[in-house]
Amino acid sequence: MGNKRVKVIAESKTGKNIKFHDNRLNRNMTDKQFISRIEKGEYSNYHVRERDGVKYAATNPDATINNNLG
Repeated sequence: MGNKRVKVIAESKTGKNIKFHDNRLNRNMTDKQFISRIEKGEYSNYHVRERDGVKYAATNPDATINNNLG
């Protein structure tokens, strides 16, 4: 299996993923940029979750454990 499409490159002190890297496009993104692109349909294998009014990027569920963001 090749590299993951998107990798987390920074977390906040509380553990929230805040910076991401798209390995295919060689592009760094903030969480807000990545979430916006997911919502626009640019990342079909990801979705946005919202908890307590805060949006989070997440991989779509499947049977593979090794492809989660992280």
